Amino acid sequence: MKKLICALGASMAMTTAMAWPDKTVTIVVPFPPGGSTDVIARTLQPRLQEKLGGTFVVENKAGATGTIGATHVVRSAPDGHTLFVSSLGPFVIAPHLFKVTYDAPKDFDFISVAVQAPNVLVVPAASPHKSMADVTAFQKANPGKMTFASSGNGSSDHLTAELYWQQTGTTGVHVPYRGGGPVMTDLLGGQVDSSFMNINTAMPQIVAGKLRALSITSAQRSPLLPNVPTLDELGIKDANVYSWQAVAGPKGMPADVKAKLHAAIRDTLNDPAVKPKLLEVGFEIVASTPAEFTAFQAAEFTRWQNLIKSRNIKVD
Repeated sequence: MKKLICALGASMAMTTAMAWPDKTVTIVVPFPPGGSTDVIARTLQPRLQEKLGGTFVVENKAGATGTIGATHVVRSAPDGHTLFVSSLGPFVIAPHLFKVTYDAPKDFDFISVAVQAPNVLVVPAASPHKSMADVTAFQKANPGKMTFASSGNGSSDHLTAELYWQQTGTTGVHVPYRGGGPVMTDLLGGQVDSSFMNINTAMPQIVAGKLRALSITSAQRSPLLPNVPTLDELGIKDANVYSWQAVAGPKGMPADVKAKLHAAIRDTLNDPAVKPKLLEVGFEIVASTPAEFTAFQAAEFTRWQNLIKSRNIKVD
């Protein structure tokens, strides 16, 4: 009898897994439409639907720096019908800055880091700073004088500046804004001196000659900016920073569902109709496996936790 029950249970589980998706799959994006995260989600959505069958829809649940959407996902049934496409914030930064209602390392099933993009230190075209050496030398001679704008306290561009100051022993002035739009406006207007801006956001103004790129936070030079050195090249070590976009779900998802999702994500991102478009705006294809993403999340979680504590970073 026990063997029969076990066999029936296994059969039912297999039938359920084989049937997935048997209802609408909701892809939760924890930010408003139009940003990088939303772009990646809407790039994946039609192709996941095509490759996996069923209906996939994108739902924007913005607020509280992405933690509202994250909380919704971790409280959802882990049956593969609720997915989370987000940047690094809710996964590895917000838990160290806010009181969140989820345990980031334990409450998600990590499926794949889809893409990543480095930050670029940019200054207005009229800036007297022509190189990263100029910036570092100026800050050492004039501590607390040079302003660095960011899209908000605890954002990737803010933490990149903090990491740079820590690694070089310099001191700048952090000027937080409510989003990247106001940063760009004031940077172009000369109201702030610089910003470690995401390459996707910065490239149009760099190409237009309105911003000057001085250094990039990637491990190697970007094909989009082949003449811009990396921080590592300039002797600023352990300062590789990427803003990454990833896919996850609530903890407890069936292993075969995760495997199918990863395969579909990998194939989509490497599709000749998709990959060049992502590369040309500054994204690098990652398409990591669930195991790779799990290890990466743990390392990133600890990295930003240590920086936030050591720099005593607070939010309003």
